[in-house]
Amino acid sequence: MSIARFAAPAPSDGIAFVGGQYVPLAEACIAITDRGFVRSDATYDVVHVWKGRFFRLSDHIERFHASMAGLRMSLPYSRKEIADILHECVRRSGLRDAYVQMTCTRGVPPLGSRDPRECENQFSAFAQRFVWIANEQQRREGLSMIVSSHQRIPPEAIDPRIKNFHWLDLTMGIFEAYDRGALVAVLPDRDGNVTEGAGFNVFIVKNGVLATPDHGVFEGMTRRTVIELAEELQQPVEVRPVSTAELRAANEIFLTSTAGGVMPVTTLDGKTVGDGQPGPLTRRLHDFYWQRHDELLLSTPIDYAI
Repeated sequence: MSIARFAAPAPSDGIAFVGGQYVPLAEACIAITDRGFVRSDATYDVVHVWKGRFFRLSDHIERFHASMAGLRMSLPYSRKEIADILHECVRRSGLRDAYVQMTCTRGVPPLGSRDPRECENQFSAFAQRFVWIANEQQRREGLSMIVSSHQRIPPEAIDPRIKNFHWLDLTMGIFEAYDRGALVAVLPDRDGNVTEGAGFNVFIVKNGVLATPDHGVFEGMTRRTVIELAEELQQPVEVRPVSTAELRAANEIFLTSTAGGVMPVTTLDGKTVGDGQPGPLTRRLHDFYWQRHDELLLSTPIDYAI
C-alpha cells in the first residue's frame, strides 16, 4: 500500500508568528479555549506590502495599539518589536506583495472563570500573498454592488473604529450580494444612511463633491489616504452622513480597502452608476493612491537579505 506524501508548505504560502515562534502559516494555531476564538474577543489590524515595501506601517501599528486600549488589552511588545515581527514574517516568506495581519486575542481564562481580567492577552501575526477584494477585470471595469437589507451593527453596541471580528452582519450581506448577482454589499444603518461593507469603506461623487460616511464605520487606512489625497488635489471632500438615496443618485461610487486600494463601482442594485464606466475622479485617485506607495514618507522597505 502506498503512503500519501504531502509537500511541506513553501515559505511563500505564508509565515506566521504564534507563541513567540515563526511557523508556516498552515501550521499556525491558537488555543481553542482562547476568548478570541470562543467569544470574538479580539482586535486586529492589516497592513499591506507592495513591491517590497510596507505602506503606512507605523500608522497601522498605532491604530492597533489604540484598538487594544479600547478593549482594555495590552501586550509585552513595543511598537518597534511588533514592526520587527511583521518585517520578519514578510522576510521569511519572501513575498514582495503581501497581506500582513497582526492580532491580539484576550487569551485563555483560568478554568471556571468568566473574568476577562484574568486572561493573558496573546499576540499573533502572519504574512501571506496579497489579498484582493475583486479580480483585475472587476477592478478595471467596475464592481457590482447592492445596498443590503441587513443593517450594520450600531456603533452604540460595538465601536466600529476598533477593528473586530464581529462580521456576521457583513457576512449576511455578502450572501445577499451573491444571491442578487452582485459582488459586494454595503450595509445601511437604522436611519437609512450608508455605513460600510465587508472590509471596505464607501465614497460617492456628486456634482464634483466627494463624500464618505462619518458614522458607524471603521476608519480605514485607505479611506484616510484618499481623504488626504483629495485635499492635496484641492478636491472638495465631505465626511458626513451619506443617505442610501444619495448613494443611488451618485455620479461616481468607489470603495477603498487595504485589499484593493481604490475600486470603482459601476453597478448598484442592478442599475448603472453614471455612464457605466469608472469615473474621472475615481481614476485619478486610484492612480494617485498607487503612486503614493513609492514615496519614502509613507512606505518602509523590507530587507530580505537579513
